[in-house]
Amino acid sequence: MKTTHRVAASILLAASCAALAVAAPKEGKKALPDKSGIPRFGMAVYSDLCVHPGSGEFGGQRITLQRFAEVDTVIYEYTAGGLSWPLVANDVNIDPRGKMMYFTVQPPDEAERTISGRFSPDGESLTLEGGYCGEESGQMTLAKVKDFSQKPKSCRACAQPKKAPADLLEVPPAQG
Repeated sequence: MKTTHRVAASILLAASCAALAVAAPKEGKKALPDKSGIPRFGMAVYSDLCVHPGSGEFGGQRITLQRFAEVDTVIYEYTAGGLSWPLVANDVNIDPRGKMMYFTVQPPDEAERTISGRFSPDGESLTLEGGYCGEESGQMTLAKVKDFSQKPKSCRACAQPKKAPADLLEVPPAQG
């Protein structure tokens, strides 16, 4: 009986060492980055917050994502002149591969809205649907925050809308 236990223990030890050897990067080589989107557990903050140089007001938005075994939670902050109170999102859904997500928020005195986006393959950014400056067809990319002591960047001014050619704006004279 003792021999059987020793053999089983030796096999278990050898299998564990082999698994560790496969998982560990070779000396001098870096482990390949995980291309699976975001990790299943943990916390990440994505933000494009900036400060308008003239007024000193904040612009942009910030999403704090917390991933637990039982549930995923999102705290959403946006700007409307100043930084909003944090909104706890409802109906947070992240696909099983960690590549896309959507959630709903109910800002005070506003209609409920759904926010959706995709994570970059390395999980370093979150691209939201919708756009700035009245362009709903554009996309907003929020970078993963790594340095929480970093000062916000300056906001970029919105591009001026393209004007139609002058000959299209003229009204032809009435024929009579």
